[in-house]
Amino acid sequence: MTRLIALPALLVAGPALAAAGDYPFLSLYNTDIVVLIAFVLFIGILVYFKVPGYITGFLDRRAEQIRADLDEARRLREEAQQLVAGYERKLREVKNQADRIVVRATQEAKDAAAQAQRDMEVQVARRLAAADEQLAAAEAEALRSVRNRAVAVAIAAAADVVARQMGDEDAARLIDDGIDTVDARLG
Repeated sequence: MTRLIALPALLVAGPALAAAGDYPFLSLYNTDIVVLIAFVLFIGILVYFKVPGYITGFLDRRAEQIRADLDEARRLREEAQQLVAGYERKLREVKNQADRIVVRATQEAKDAAAQAQRDMEVQVARRLAAADEQLAAAEAEALRSVRNRAVAVAIAAAADVVARQMGDEDAARLIDDGIDTVDARLG
């Protein structure tokens, strides 16, 4: 049995044969052989208690967990990209809507300004027409007043001239003619 253990130990510990020191290689006083035996025993104990299976199982579970985490991260990244794309689309829609609102408001302001200009022009035209009418009425009133005054002055001057040139007989005759004219018209 020692030969079975010694043969693999000799094959594995080839470099250790060169460093045998003062003791023979297969002696327990040789530290190289003791370390080799301890290592082989340690590996044997690990295999006996199925530690490599536990380690590989643990590593497989860990790899599976990492894979799941990566898949989850990939899925979350895709969702985030979709959300970002949705927000960018909504941002573009809102920006376009805001641009349309600004254009519409600008057009409405221009229309309101044009309407106010037209209304002001109509109001100014009305006021000018009213002022022209008032001016024409004042002018007509002034002409009437001047005519009436001229007629009054002319009548007064004519009455004065007639009174100086007319005698009592002519005055009585004119009064009688006036009464006859009134009787003829009334009768």
